[in-house]
Amino acid sequence: MAMRSWLAGATVVALLGAGACGSPATKPLFKTDPRLPAPETAAFDPAGVGDPYFPTAGNGGYDVSSYDLKLRYDPATGRLDGTAAITATTARDLTDFHLDLHALPATKADVDGTAAATRHDGDELVVTPVAPLTAGQTFVATIAYGGTPSPIEDRRFGSGGFFRTRDGAIAMGEPASASTWFPVNDHPRDKAHYTIEVTVPDGLAAISNGVPSGQSSQGGWTSWRWEVTAPMAPYLAMLAIGKYRVVTSEHDGKPVVSVVADTVRGDDAQTALARTPEITDFLAQWFGPYPFDAYGGVVVDDERVDEALETQTRPVYPASTFRRGPDTVTVAHELAHQWFGDSVSLTRWRDIWLNEGFATYAEWLWQEHEGTSTVRERFDRLYRNPDNRIWSVPPGDPGRGGLFSDSVYQRGAMTLQALRDQVGDDAFLTILRTWATTHRDGNATTGDFTALAEKVAGRSLAGFFDAWLFQTGRPQL
Repeated sequence: MAMRSWLAGATVVALLGAGACGSPATKPLFKTDPRLPAPETAAFDPAGVGDPYFPTAGNGGYDVSSYDLKLRYDPATGRLDGTAAITATTARDLTDFHLDLHALPATKADVDGTAAATRHDGDELVVTPVAPLTAGQTFVATIAYGGTPSPIEDRRFGSGGFFRTRDGAIAMGEPASASTWFPVNDHPRDKAHYTIEVTVPDGLAAISNGVPSGQSSQGGWTSWRWEVTAPMAPYLAMLAIGKYRVVTSEHDGKPVVSVVADTVRGDDAQTALARTPEITDFLAQWFGPYPFDAYGGVVVDDERVDEALETQTRPVYPASTFRRGPDTVTVAHELAHQWFGDSVSLTRWRDIWLNEGFATYAEWLWQEHEGTSTVRERFDRLYRNPDNRIWSVPPGDPGRGGLFSDSVYQRGAMTLQALRDQVGDDAFLTILRTWATTHRDGNATTGDFTALAEKVAGRSLAGFFDAWLFQTGRPQL
């Protein structure tokens, strides 16, 4: 996510020289400092995965492998009707299981073709199959639902999810949004593949994630189909319905879908989106191959959307991003998330610096490449201010209230530059690429990252990471 208020040519050549991508060091791995937080081992709760920042987020007891969504939306009435076929595997014996579904009543459900009972408990849809499910069993739950969607309101994080617009709708938001338009296990640690079909009145576009897989029209309605071919965290799913200019091209044999709302004037938004392949190729020099089968971006024009979001394969940008010109720095931030946050996703929300710190560092790399400022200048400017509020919040565990704080973004990025200074350019590049490759399509924690850095460096970095990620105050250089 790019926050409005938080917001390398020669260096890259040097880094990509001989030995830059060498194998990690083979020296013994030093034990990580025991003060570093370890993953939780919370007791089983069917209505949550046990994330300490969001205890009721997601649902326990099963793992989803795919969602097959068929949606129909009528902008004239604001009604959404859908059917979700959810393929999942149980992690334990279950007499029932929970799905997150906000403000949309379920009208019918079955499990493996047999009718199942449902009840709503707030934003939890509880499904009870006729026969209990056994551990390790793969099943398909099909849920029919419908109603008038509404966003999730949070006093700290604002509104997120499904917004009705003048000519359609927008669905997006972090840390939660998916449950406002389909039943879901709404936590990043349960990633899945998606097939998304959205039927809307003729003349409107229905944009979502992944590879476009065709359109068909009948009786005044058009169905748009999308295939998400790599596992995706639920909050990264997006939907944009309305009058949009859709430009489709190709890069490296993959579709590039660039979408701009009809009401956005001028060429700056389209100019910035057109550089998506170029920016992605630049970032790939640092992070390794682009991890997905499609590229693109969506520019929406609604004042309720005032921040960009790294929705997988197709980041969403508010129109305000480009009111002062073709802002490619924000584009670089959201594209970096395709590696860090989307392909390599959080196991728990406290580790969000692994998303935002890396994406902010990518901004700095892109600005250096564009000749506006160097990474070193950005680091030094922040470090010279001992009163900066980033020193009061540890980015490795910022607290629920600090999830999107300056520290997570800026001090997170500074941690990476400080690590680069510690281990050298070659080792730093190896760490970045190995991180993106090892955890591709999966989830990871800060502990996983520190262990990798120590392995590549061949020495303990416990004191370094403790000072930069888990302590208050400005670390000594």
